[in-house]
Amino acid sequence: MKFGLTYNIRGEVEGSADDPIDAQAEFDSLETIDALERTIHALGHDVVRIGNIFGLIDYLTKQRGIDMVFNISEGLHGRSREAQVPALLEAYRIPYTFSDPLTLTICHDKSMAKRFFTSAELPTPRSCVVATPEALARSVRQLPPYPVMVKPIHEGSSKGIGNESVVTDDQTLQQLVRQLIESYKQPVLIEEFMPGREFTVGLVGTAAEARVIGAMEILLTNPSDIVYGYQTKEECEQRVAYAPVTEQPLLNQLSELALQAYTLLQCRDAGRIDLRLDAQGAPHILELNPLPGMHPIQSNLPIIAAMHGLSHRDLVALIVQSAIQRVVATPGPYRGA
Repeated sequence: MKFGLTYNIRGEVEGSADDPIDAQAEFDSLETIDALERTIHALGHDVVRIGNIFGLIDYLTKQRGIDMVFNISEGLHGRSREAQVPALLEAYRIPYTFSDPLTLTICHDKSMAKRFFTSAELPTPRSCVVATPEALARSVRQLPPYPVMVKPIHEGSSKGIGNESVVTDDQTLQQLVRQLIESYKQPVLIEEFMPGREFTVGLVGTAAEARVIGAMEILLTNPSDIVYGYQTKEECEQRVAYAPVTEQPLLNQLSELALQAYTLLQCRDAGRIDLRLDAQGAPHILELNPLPGMHPIQSNLPIIAAMHGLSHRDLVALIVQSAIQRVVATPGPYRGA
């Protein structure tokens, strides 16, 4: 098969002077793209680098043939940006890896995803959304009790999240809400802070074939760190340790909850779900990542895979296999779903 590779590279798009420091944190490094190209080629497929959505538009208008796209593009601008490349591929009836535009959009808006979790009675921290600094005063009755976690509503890679995101008083909350809204030009999510251990669970497959490949604990090694935020991730070699979850009852709890959320939102091929324990030790879903990072040694999903005996090549092979199985099983001219 001939695979196209869609992605966003850090630094490829010029930002503006008022962009926050982590504006391109979701974008990938060339190391990730190089590794994916080598791996897909090693699996017996031809690979062509397409790049971001503008590269895809250029490629498609020249009517070059591809059988499938391995898509890790985060998109550009707006809360539905992760859906841009898949939506364009669907218009051209070209199948691709990972989830469809609807799932990607729902998961990228943290409050929208939480509505689905709540409707299915899956535990997730209590929260409210504030769209303007002035609206905070009107939302007092909806606020969860302190301490609370404050973050932009539709960002990934922990953008806008740091130790200062955990707030314990009204004045600090007002200041942080105003700062985040001004910096990220979007509403903020104010959610109950879960004080317990933090985990992330990796999954592969689609629908009835979906399964958990493993779970790992996020251990902050710097005593001053209290959340797994943007800067912590950027300096993970010095500030974070990762450990596989081996406590069977806990692993069963995390796996069951992650699989329920994954299938509820109809994720495909692979994904990752972040969870944290409350004061009583019960796991709660923080968010779902249906377009996980794929750096061979730095991204969480490949790290989880490696902990459980799956190489980066094995992981990519499972993703490709899942996508191809979906295409074969879908009748008619449209093969994207």
